Amino acid sequence: MATTPAPTKSKSRPPGPRSVLRDIAFLRLWAGTTASGLATWALPFVLGLAVLQRELGAVGLGLVLAARTAGFLAAVAVGGVLADRHSRRAVVLWSALAAAAAAPLLAVGLGRSLLLMTVAAALAGAGQGACRPAFQALTAEVVDPGRRQQANAATTLAVRSSTLAGPALTALLAAFVDVATLLLGIGLLWLVAALLPGRGGPAAAGAPDAPRPQRASLRAEFVDGIREARRHPWFLVGLGALTAVIALGYSATSVALPLISRDRYATEWVLAAATTAYTVGALGGALLTARLRPRSQGWVAFAGLAAYGFAPLSLMLPVHPAVVIGAYALAGIGIELFNVPWFTATQREVAPDKLARVSSLDFLVSYGLAPVGLALIAPAIHTFGVTPVLGACAAVCFLVPAAAALVPTARHFGRPVRHDA
Repeated sequence: MATTPAPTKSKSRPPGPRSVLRDIAFLRLWAGTTASGLATWALPFVLGLAVLQRELGAVGLGLVLAARTAGFLAAVAVGGVLADRHSRRAVVLWSALAAAAAAPLLAVGLGRSLLLMTVAAALAGAGQGACRPAFQALTAEVVDPGRRQQANAATTLAVRSSTLAGPALTALLAAFVDVATLLLGIGLLWLVAALLPGRGGPAAAGAPDAPRPQRASLRAEFVDGIREARRHPWFLVGLGALTAVIALGYSATSVALPLISRDRYATEWVLAAATTAYTVGALGGALLTARLRPRSQGWVAFAGLAAYGFAPLSLMLPVHPAVVIGAYALAGIGIELFNVPWFTATQREVAPDKLARVSSLDFLVSYGLAPVGLALIAPAIHTFGVTPVLGACAAVCFLVPAAAALVPTARHFGRPVRHDA
C-alpha cells in the first residue's frame, strides 16, 4: 500500500547577526571614538591656523607639537596598564577629561605664554595616548567577536571621513570665530569622548571591571603585556612590518611629495589631490573590510600594507600626475585592508586581561618610531638624492610585509577563522 511521503522541511539559513550599527552601546562608543579622533586631528590644523594669523610662531608650533607627541608616548604605555588594571570605561573618562582640560589652557596661552601652551599640549597628548588602548580594549567588551571587524571598519570610516571633511569645515568656522574659540571646540569634542561611551556589555566576559588584589608595579605589568605579545608571532612580525612602512614609507612620502609637487609639477594641486586620494582610498578600504572575510586574512592584510610601496614608487619617475594620485588611492585602500583585520585579530587573539597593554605596545612602537623616520629622511634625501631614497623606501614597503607573511601564524593572524558555508 502506497503512502504519501511526509513533506520535507525546507532548509533555511539562520538569520545573520544584527548589524553593529543598530547596537546602542557600540554607537555610543563609536561616537566617542570618532570625537576623540576628530579632536586629535584638529589640534595641529588649528595651531597651523594660529601660525597663519601670527598668533604663534613656527618655532613655537614645532615645540608645542613635539610636547604633544612626548605626552602621547609617555602616557600610552601607562594607559594600557591602567586599562587592564581597572575599568576601561574609567580610563577613557579620565584621560579624555585631561585632554579636554588642556584645550582652554591652550586658548589662554595663545599669544601670551608659549610655556603654558607647551605644558597644555603635553597634557593633551597624554590624554590622547592614555585613551587609545582603552578604546581598543573597550571595543572588545562592547562588541561580540562576530561583529568586531564590522565595528572596527565603522570606526575607521568615521575617522577617515572626519579627516576628509575636517579641513574644509575648520576653515569655514575660522571665517567666523577666532583660533581660541576653535581650541575650545576641540575641548568640547574631548568632553563628548569622555562622557558618551557606556560601560562594557555582555561581550565583556573576562574583562577586568574591578581592581585585582596584590598588583605588581606598572613596569612589571607592562613587561607582562610584552610577554603576551611575544606569544603571538603574527603580532610581532605585523608590528615590525607596520613600523617599517610608517617610519620609512610614510615618512619618505611626507617629505618628498611636497618637494616633487613643487619642483616637478610646479603646482600644489598634485600635493592636495594625492593626499585627498589617499583618504578617499582609505574610506573605500574600510568599506571593503566591513564585508570582506578572506580565508587567509593575514596574507590579504600584508598585501594591503605592502601596497603603500606604490606611493614612493610613483614619485621616483616623471610620470603623469594621475599615476601619483592613483598610487596614493591604492595605498589608502591597502592601509585599511591591513588596519581593520589587524585590530580585529588583536581583540580576538590576545588574552582579554592583557589586551590594552598589547594595544599600547602597538601604538607605542608604530607611532614612537615615526618621528625618527621623519628626522632621518630629510638628511638622507639631501645626501643621496630623492630618487635613491624613495627607491629604498619603496623596497622596504614591498619586502618587509612579504617577509612577515612567511611566518606560519601570519596567514590567518593567529588561528584560522571559521567561515560558514
